[in-house]
Amino acid sequence: MNSIKDAKEFFQQSAGKWRSQRTTHHLPFRRAESGNSEINVEFLDAGDEKIAAICQMHDVEPQKAIGGAFVSWDGSMAWDKENEDHKGTTVFALIPDSENPRKGKLLRERGYAEIVPVAGEYHLDREDGLVLITEYETMSIMERFWFVSPDLRLRSSTVKRFGGFNTATFCAESRVSEATEPEPTTADTDAKAFAISGW
Repeated sequence: MNSIKDAKEFFQQSAGKWRSQRTTHHLPFRRAESGNSEINVEFLDAGDEKIAAICQMHDVEPQKAIGGAFVSWDGSMAWDKENEDHKGTTVFALIPDSENPRKGKLLRERGYAEIVPVAGEYHLDREDGLVLITEYETMSIMERFWFVSPDLRLRSSTVKRFGGFNTATFCAESRVSEATEPEPTTADTDAKAFAISGW
């Protein structure tokens, strides 16, 4: 793949529908949990009203944003309890550093670990992976996203709280195109009705 210039280009390449397979390692219990989800990523231009709203929520001037994304997810995890709800949506806004376009702040409408507005620090590393570090009151999360090919994206994350790592997650995300997506069967439809998971 060609070199990725900045986070805006990374999100533009991420736009579309993805099918994610994940494994989460619960380190204190020495056990792993598998799951899957469907993720939809819609790239948002800098002038989008959703971007302006997120910037105002974080007291950031909207003109500093270079774009962002609207993300929705729906899936399931092996240890889900009955009626456990993991699906949702969020909006990202990218605020690049004035001196280095490959790093900056990523403003969120809601975080993954806590459902509150949150701002993370991002940068693109030497391999064009997007690294995002988000600090919450009770934990910190480090995530890395990278493309193996235009239609295969990998993601890893670690969650650290109370002085130690609690979980480590790896996801393989394949792009779904309308031309190749199979027609849903009755079983697929029934399964999807019960599939709810974080992206």
